[in-house]
Amino acid sequence: MNLTSPREVREIMERFGVTTKKEYGQNFLINDAIPRRIAEAACGSDGGVCVLEIGPGIGVMTRELSALSEKVLAVEVDASLMPVLDYTLSDCGNVTVLNRDILDCDIDELAMSAFGEREFCVCANLPYYITTPIIMRLLEHGGKRLRSITVMVQTEVAARLVAKPGSVDYGAITASVSYHGRASRLFTVSPGSFLPAPKVTSTVVKIELYRDDERPVRVCDYDTLRRVIAGAFGQRRKTLENALSAAFPELGKERVGAILQGVGVDPRTRGERLSVAEFASIADAITGNC
Repeated sequence: MNLTSPREVREIMERFGVTTKKEYGQNFLINDAIPRRIAEAACGSDGGVCVLEIGPGIGVMTRELSALSEKVLAVEVDASLMPVLDYTLSDCGNVTVLNRDILDCDIDELAMSAFGEREFCVCANLPYYITTPIIMRLLEHGGKRLRSITVMVQTEVAARLVAKPGSVDYGAITASVSYHGRASRLFTVSPGSFLPAPKVTSTVVKIELYRDDERPVRVCDYDTLRRVIAGAFGQRRKTLENALSAAFPELGKERVGAILQGVGVDPRTRGERLSVAEFASIADAITGNC
């Protein structure tokens, strides 16, 4: 079985009466080098890891993950692909497939039921429209045992995930990712590597998550930090003072300005110029205690 052969992919889809669905951003990999490369990036060199795969499709990357890991839990939202996955993964005894929407799942609980107390990593091919919600859900609800997130995303999204403060691509998702871990761009994947071929280039990014004892930035209250970041980028053309005054109406503009000055941030600057450490300082000043 060669799941990167366009002919075999079409035959399998015809056999089970399924088609690619635009609403799920389905584009199946047909470049045989890419699935193994992504799986190796996700699993690392040690082997024996546990993997949560989001969106296995017809199972091309799932098979590679199965060969490199101890156990794989694949979560697929498209119910029509379940018979396909039963067929393509029939010889992968360490793979469990669930027909669920990952955004409706308690990820920490899901991982606990599949992997017990073991640490795990995430591997996913994410469509553009759902990338940020899924990454944020993983970062905020993945639990302490989630060690890394390896994702293939649209190249423009990848640029935002790894951007530096002050750059045009820096945004709320960048700051949020920076608080939780280190994001690095690994390699690009051309449109011709997919069936059907998308109109955009994809990039694989890996986010290595901090353990509690190695986190470089800490906050008294994470919900306040999230609110600060969302407010700072919610109205990018506004000064930080005005943007945060709108996000924290209970404080008022004068109090917000005083808080910003108190932590050494110019109230007239804009959110895209601040590091995650500066956002954390603002959040702690708003919280007032730890």
